[in-house]
Amino acid sequence: MTALTVTVWNEFVHEREEPEVQAIYPKGIHSVIADALQARLGGAVHLRSATLDQPEHGLSEEVLETTDVLIWWSHIAQEQVADEVVERVHDRVLRGMGMIALHSATKSKIFRKLMGTSCCVRWRREKDREFVWTIKPDHPIAAGLPEVFSIPQQEMFCEFFDVPDPDELVFISSFPGGEVLRSGLCYRRGYGRVFYFSPGDQDFPVYHHPLVQQVLANAVQWARPAAGVRTDPYLSRNSPTGWLDAVPHGVAGK
Repeated sequence: MTALTVTVWNEFVHEREEPEVQAIYPKGIHSVIADALQARLGGAVHLRSATLDQPEHGLSEEVLETTDVLIWWSHIAQEQVADEVVERVHDRVLRGMGMIALHSATKSKIFRKLMGTSCCVRWRREKDREFVWTIKPDHPIAAGLPEVFSIPQQEMFCEFFDVPDPDELVFISSFPGGEVLRSGLCYRRGYGRVFYFSPGDQDFPVYHHPLVQQVLANAVQWARPAAGVRTDPYLSRNSPTGWLDAVPHGVAGK
């Protein structure tokens, strides 16, 4: 099987400006995620990273056309992402590229565009313990995951989370204040698969957590483009007469 090309995108601002975050992610959140995926998936993936400060935010047409799955982490620089790049990513998802949106990427331009809603979520910035509950254990993204696992410190996100009802809900989270969140949601947009996973604030070492890494590795494999699927939803909008003559015998009738 051909190796998947995975691009890990990170705005890479907190790690450069805040010493506390730099101590947790000295080479950036994207590097920790990429290293974890490489360790877990090995030759099944080709990893590369892109950041906000690069030309075209590192997401040129060439990069996106050769990306099977895009992972997106963003927070304080959401509005700095160029609309042109957002449109480019959106189009690529509709044509089959998988996308994984993480934590505060709820408010990213691209996630809001894919969801069609505000994507607002309630939150509390404290050192909250998070329980992640697997509620669809037979789902590929839940492979190898226990019924529940704990993240010792995390920013609290909870309902109401203004997103469309997911096609599949894989995880929910609970917090000490009694709050709950739909924290692992699957969508299909055009020919592309989209997964949102909430755990992962920059102030805590969440992406060093082995079970969080397992979720991301599983999600990459789930979000990969389906083999043999035509990836241009804009192709052949018209319906010329005589097209049924080309249908193989037995497909459209005798």
